[in-house]
Amino acid sequence: MKDIAARETANHYLNRDLSWVEFNWRVLEEAQDPETPLLERVKFLSIVSSNLDEFMSVRVAGIKDQIKAGHTKKDFTGYTPAGLFKRVMKRSSKMVTEQYKTYRDIIRQLGKEGIIFTEYDDLNVTQRKAMDEYYHDIVFPVLTPMAVDQSRPFPLVRTQALYLAVVLMKAGDDPEDEPYFAILQVPSNLSRYLAVPGRTNSKKREFILMEDLIEKHIHTLFSGYIPMSVHAFRLTRNADLTLDEEGAEDLLEEIEIQLRKRRWGTPVRLEVQKGIHPYALEQLTEEFEIVENIFEIDGPLDLTYFMKMASALQGFDHLRYAPIQPVYPSELDDVEDLFAKLRQQDVLVYHPYESFDAVTDFVLQAAYDPQVLAIKMTLYRVSGISPLIQGLARAAESGKQVTVVVELKARFDEERNIAWARKLEQAGCHVVYGLVGLKTHAKITLVVRQEADGLRRYVHVGTGNYNDSTARLYTDIGLFTSHKEIGEDASALFNEVTGYSAPHNWKAFGVAPTDMMDKLFEKIRREAKHAAEGKPARIIAKFNSLSNQQMVDELYAASQAGVEIDLIVRGVCCLRPGVPGLSERITVRSIVDRFLEHSRIFYFENGGEPEVYIASADWMTRNLTRRVELMCPVFDKSIQQSLINILGLSLKDNVKARQLQPNGMYEHVRSEGNVLQLRSQFAAMRISSWKTTTREL
Repeated sequence: MKDIAARETANHYLNRDLSWVEFNWRVLEEAQDPETPLLERVKFLSIVSSNLDEFMSVRVAGIKDQIKAGHTKKDFTGYTPAGLFKRVMKRSSKMVTEQYKTYRDIIRQLGKEGIIFTEYDDLNVTQRKAMDEYYHDIVFPVLTPMAVDQSRPFPLVRTQALYLAVVLMKAGDDPEDEPYFAILQVPSNLSRYLAVPGRTNSKKREFILMEDLIEKHIHTLFSGYIPMSVHAFRLTRNADLTLDEEGAEDLLEEIEIQLRKRRWGTPVRLEVQKGIHPYALEQLTEEFEIVENIFEIDGPLDLTYFMKMASALQGFDHLRYAPIQPVYPSELDDVEDLFAKLRQQDVLVYHPYESFDAVTDFVLQAAYDPQVLAIKMTLYRVSGISPLIQGLARAAESGKQVTVVVELKARFDEERNIAWARKLEQAGCHVVYGLVGLKTHAKITLVVRQEADGLRRYVHVGTGNYNDSTARLYTDIGLFTSHKEIGEDASALFNEVTGYSAPHNWKAFGVAPTDMMDKLFEKIRREAKHAAEGKPARIIAKFNSLSNQQMVDELYAASQAGVEIDLIVRGVCCLRPGVPGLSERITVRSIVDRFLEHSRIFYFENGGEPEVYIASADWMTRNLTRRVELMCPVFDKSIQQSLINILGLSLKDNVKARQLQPNGMYEHVRSEGNVLQLRSQFAAMRISSWKTTTREL
């Protein structure tokens, strides 16, 4: 009976990793959608590959570690590590097969538009001569063939780099003799796709892949040997860092050491080109000790190169979305003194529809303003050339107190953040690496300014990173305010992160890991109480992922109490909606479209007195218990309405929205009858659709 009850309870939840695979399927569907411009489909196809790379190197690597350690306990969704691994691999393998089917279709469509990926053997004499010259002049000098034999051990194979496996024999050898084996890295510092000179009187653009060009010239690297086969392979290693933060004397140095170790991470996945020679496959699997997670790919390995190609191609704008020109927030347009404006009113910014320049200007004005005494800021992921860094450095050099909390543990951005941390320190900024055992994921800037009536605090709180590049690609919310309680909480938050402070009694904020989850539970339970009393009760929450079991259970309880709950969850969702007696009042939508949905907005009806929050945190265990996160209330009624309008657009999307079904699958939300189509991201490009209109949810 106990086992039956456990199984029934497990059926209440969807598995996090399987839910993520379904999210990547939704990305793949965008690559398949004929309504999506062709070069945008190319980008989505590339994103599927980059997403899967990270999933394998982190999530699947973690599952394999659990199996290796002998863990057999089921998680709350009913899976043992071994059972989950088999299910994840089965679903991922099917997705990769579908991805390459899509790839072949897109290649055909590109060909019709005059963008052709060709084979070396199909080139004419003039084209071959040009590519031969490129190989001998540019490619050949940087290639390093690496033989594998008794005197030369298997060389280090870097994670997610592209290699060629070469099987050879000597002239005159018996074909039955054991062949020779070598590997060769395809240069990563040269373009993967190579432009071929055009044919006479042709407007078509032709390309050949670097590995195909090398394969045709492989004999130049092995004189005296006969190449029997040349096939590409690619290895993915465990990329999770194992940090001893408490034992590390210098966290920055410890992370640099771990980054160097990452290249030797345990092999997790092996991708090989279809038709690879059995002897080559044997050599690879024995060396990497990998047998279960091998993908045989019918096409080019690693389609992430497609992203650069789709962005760089000139003359094909008709195959892309029309460029969006973010507008400067009207409240701040033609305003010389941002601080004077923010004393009068709060200002909401919605990226990418509104420009990130407003955030940059806020920091730069603070840097040059003689009345500003201090600037404090958190940095999680920053662009390669960030004007914010320049502004902070300028402020420190002019004598202001500048404190920057740089999160060195932001996965895959560690090296960039280390470089920024050193640059800021050299400029005189106080650089703090956050709290031991916690990632600082909150997005907040505090400016302290001396004014005629005393010190005043100005704050920017965001749902996304201080990254001007991703602000053009992600949907995120930013709030500028000089609200007294928010300013006081902002000071207290920085004091906790940078110094020794007892947990603060927050006046406005909810802060993880101390009290955000409890505050969210309190608000969910309040809605349940209001529903039981016959008062208006509703929850609308927009975020990236939902995987915390306690949070799911609280939402189930609220649904059973009569609360109407609408969740807009782009990625992972462990909650199973629409189950009678459990979650029939809960809907879950996912929107995958041109921009990456990234904003976190929480709405609570509160008996007719709505409360609206923006946050840096998703409703995942890691965000609520192992990160410094921030949830900020929106006090201004007009800004509350703007955020409600944004939620309303997402809930009304019947073009790119997909609704989660009780069985864990997603179905497109389609307009029926005379209902007009509404594509929320395209509607949001009309600023008036969410900023000046009053809408009912």
